[in-house]
Amino acid sequence: MRTIFAKSESPAKGAPGAFRSDSFNPATVTENSLNNRTLVEALANSRIYRDYERAFSDMTGLPMALQPVETWQLPHHGKRNENAFCAMISKKSRACAACLQVQERLCERAAEGAETVVCPVGLSDSAVPVRMSDRLVGYLQIGQVFRKAPTEEQFVKVLELCKKWELDMNPESLRKAFFSGKVISQKEHDSAIKLLSIFAQHLAMLSNQVFIQQENAEPPVISKARAYIHDHQTEEISLSQVAKAVNMSSYYFCKTFKKVIGINFTDYVARVRIEKSKNLLLNPNLRISEIAFEVGFQSLTHFNRVFKKILGQSPTEYRSQLLAH
Repeated sequence: MRTIFAKSESPAKGAPGAFRSDSFNPATVTENSLNNRTLVEALANSRIYRDYERAFSDMTGLPMALQPVETWQLPHHGKRNENAFCAMISKKSRACAACLQVQERLCERAAEGAETVVCPVGLSDSAVPVRMSDRLVGYLQIGQVFRKAPTEEQFVKVLELCKKWELDMNPESLRKAFFSGKVISQKEHDSAIKLLSIFAQHLAMLSNQVFIQQENAEPPVISKARAYIHDHQTEEISLSQVAKAVNMSSYYFCKTFKKVIGINFTDYVARVRIEKSKNLLLNPNLRISEIAFEVGFQSLTHFNRVFKKILGQSPTEYRSQLLAH
């Protein structure tokens, strides 16, 4: 396992932790992304994962998360044992962006094995890949921990970073949160990574069972349709267009899609776009109007209306609430 110190350069283009390959196939990547998210969600909701996460957090005092490969969010935000300092600075967009860059870099480098990065304030985050056969589907992550006791000199540098991030917070509150961070020895850290690696192997076996269940539960034509929708969600997309892509009549496709998915085609496309926008809203460098067009809406007004209908609040309210917790 290597330890990498996070730098301040901008993150590489592409989804955080996305698997790179010379034989890149957009259609395959899109379908795999959809399957990965569904699979990891099923694993995270399984009893074995929930029991392990609870036991691991009780034993180590560390937050633990299971993340899909394609993600753009902070894995430990709002979780039990979240670092108090991390919770404070995540409320501000610039600091949040810096943390997201660290997470992206960590996942990019953990595709082949366990990796640890040290963030700009000196906290360590680690990730272990979870695979289904030879396919990377996600990561087990722990972090927000010091491997050496923080020092006053270190805190002075942290205050400089906070100024750079435009964090208007009481220095004493920052100090209290910073020095309350959990400190573990190198041996304890190595043992935690070993436990994660063992559990990742168990999840790999479980993932095959979950995948087979999912494949049996959903007709291949609907899986293909959903992959097509995700692939073309940024474009103007119609029911007849998707029906044609999966070689079905519009009428039969409409009935089958609603029966299997539980909602009609139009609502599903809207929810796919809104789900994508929720991740993009975490990026403080993107304007809401940019996000609306990026996910496939033809007007900001339509985006705002659909977003509020689905989530009960406007994109602006959602972003403010997200960064305030």
